Amino acid sequence: MIIINEVIKMDKIINLFLEEHNLCISKIQDDTKILDKIIKILINARDKKKKIYVMGNGGSGSTASHLVSDLLKTAITRGDKRFSAISLVDNMPVILAWANDSNFNNIFSEQIKNHISKGDVLIGFSGSGKSQNILNAFNIGKKSGSICIGITGMGGGKFPKICDVCFTVPSNDMLMIESIHLTLCHCIVSSIRQKGKPLFTYD
Repeated sequence: MIIINEVIKMDKIINLFLEEHNLCISKIQDDTKILDKIIKILINARDKKKKIYVMGNGGSGSTASHLVSDLLKTAITRGDKRFSAISLVDNMPVILAWANDSNFNNIFSEQIKNHISKGDVLIGFSGSGKSQNILNAFNIGKKSGSICIGITGMGGGKFPKICDVCFTVPSNDMLMIESIHLTLCHCIVSSIRQKGKPLFTYD
């Protein structure tokens, strides 16, 4: 009897998460203007051979790395230029050097000082919109004339004030926010693929 009750309870927990996920997606479907703007910015950066830098912490860091991977391969379309995208979360020796010798809040900003130029794109993922190391990088990005894109949740935190474009997932649940962030990345990449002729198919 105890086992049956536990199964029923777990079933409700699973369904509740999926229902909240679907509700979150339906709210996003009601207004896709910001997503459309982000896609256009990325395509413009690709066509003008501008760099795209992506960053995040924890789960958001893996999302940043995932997006860069998709931009560098999955988003390639025949006859178009290729994306030049760089993950700021994957070079661990550099990250550890800045964290150890300077401050963890500078791990992204110090990296982009070496590279970023006017017209480049800087994307930051943060569930709260309050990650100081990402905010510091955005400040450097703004000073260099780059386009700053924030992808966040929990009302946006500090991202809306500093970013040129900010997409805020309508949720306060970190797991939900991170899940939706990855869905948004695949939506962006899928849209880019559909605007051209993808070099790779997954039939």
